[in-house]
Amino acid sequence: MNDAQGHPVDEGLASLEIDPDVLARELEAELVGDPLDDIDLGEFDADGLNVARECEKGLQWLKQGHGERLQGLRVFCEHRDPRALPLLVPLLQEPCPVERMSAVYALGRNPCPRAVKILLKLLRTDSNAYVRKAIAWSLGNYPDAPVLKPLIYSLQNDVAAVRLWASGSLAEAGASSFKKASLAASQLLISLKIDNEPLVRSNCIWALGRLYDVLEVLPRDEIEEALLDVLLNDAEPSVRYEARTALEQIDNPPLEQRLKRLIDQGLLA
Repeated sequence: MNDAQGHPVDEGLASLEIDPDVLARELEAELVGDPLDDIDLGEFDADGLNVARECEKGLQWLKQGHGERLQGLRVFCEHRDPRALPLLVPLLQEPCPVERMSAVYALGRNPCPRAVKILLKLLRTDSNAYVRKAIAWSLGNYPDAPVLKPLIYSLQNDVAAVRLWASGSLAEAGASSFKKASLAASQLLISLKIDNEPLVRSNCIWALGRLYDVLEVLPRDEIEEALLDVLLNDAEPSVRYEARTALEQIDNPPLEQRLKRLIDQGLLA
């Protein structure tokens, strides 16, 4: 399964470690995965409205009460409409974490430059891990904004679900220049070595693969060596598989020969 940016994501993501004290305070005990998944569009979905009509209805919902705003947010998590931006940004300050989280996803789908400062502040300070996870994903859609260092900080310090999405967004944020790609790749390589969550290590591999072509020779060599080390030594089979997939996608004849020798020596199946 892939996310909205094409990132590979394990369907077990909902079971990743989340701060239990925060969730106990702010979310219902039975909530599993993203609260947004549980929003019932009811007649809205059943009627099969076209996109234009959906957006018109969504704009009206955003101006109403809590339940209607959630319906409107669901619309703009799927569709783009610049008219929604002035209504979405204020919802980042809502006390309800479900509204904040949904507004963050909608602003990932509908990037708004004036939302960046608020999103970056919430990534540092919001007490709810679901909201921070949504921000880590959404910031990947703001590659020209100063998001690289905040994402690196989250990859270093936050809970597993946030680290997972921060690693993927670093690929998006870093792909626009060699300088950004080098900074992102340096942290991804560190996290690949030390992160204790296999899903995060796998997504670091995916992100490094995305950045590989942007980088110069030396960082590419470092990535190849790191992936080979993971392929041979990581304790988690899914991470080793991800490393092998990434290595096989690299167009480098000497690297291809090294992989072939490992197979011939019986070190790879």
